[in-house]
Amino acid sequence: MKEILKLCNISLIYHTDESEIPAIKNVSFSVEDGEFISVIGPSGCGKTSILSIIAGLIKQSQGKIYLGGEEIVKPSKHIGYMLQKDELFPWLTIGDNILLPLKIKKMNTPANRNYTDLLLKKYGLYEFKNRYPHELSGGMRQRAALIRTLASSPDLLLLDEPFSALDYQTRLAVCDDVYKIINTEKKTAVLVTHDISEAISMSDRIIVLSKRPATVYNMHSVSIDKSLSPLKRREDPDFRKWFERLWRELDENKS
Repeated sequence: MKEILKLCNISLIYHTDESEIPAIKNVSFSVEDGEFISVIGPSGCGKTSILSIIAGLIKQSQGKIYLGGEEIVKPSKHIGYMLQKDELFPWLTIGDNILLPLKIKKMNTPANRNYTDLLLKKYGLYEFKNRYPHELSGGMRQRAALIRTLASSPDLLLLDEPFSALDYQTRLAVCDDVYKIINTEKKTAVLVTHDISEAISMSDRIIVLSKRPATVYNMHSVSIDKSLSPLKRREDPDFRKWFERLWRELDENKS
């Protein structure tokens, strides 16, 4: 498989008036085209900061990042970022919310509009195109947020705990929905999550970070059948073994 993303010795230091605070130290990993990678680690270890660096939203103190062989030095149209909340504007319809990033990026072409309509139809939201966010369930809004992220056809999706605002039952269903969409659209994804079960159920590989300053403590290739949905993966006999293993690693690294 082709390598799409590469982090080389990424470090991040926060500067205050009194001191320097190391947040990330020499983090290196790569992601292959079509992979689904999860990043887990102790609370406050810098997981989201790594996503922000990949997205070009904050500048690393040291190291380099490459997307498709090109160094990332600023926000890229080839990267889509899905946040913890859907962040849909309540005064815009679902259709207008989805088109907004295309307008901002000057990518609101007939081809991209047709593609968003195709996604809305394919994933059961087309009939809600003229509805407002408050008229949709939490799960439907997250699907709309993902379609908005996919509208510009990014090569890489960054997912920052996108299910954390949902109740448990909805979270399981939306996790299945989002995984299906990403898999069907053949997208590469990096997920940051504090939920071990979520990481196991969705990932090809899991990167475990140490406590701050974050380093790569371990990397795992998840052996559970990748053809299964996230919900079905949770029923696999090996799921509990993976959970216990990752729990121990996080416990060893807690602050």
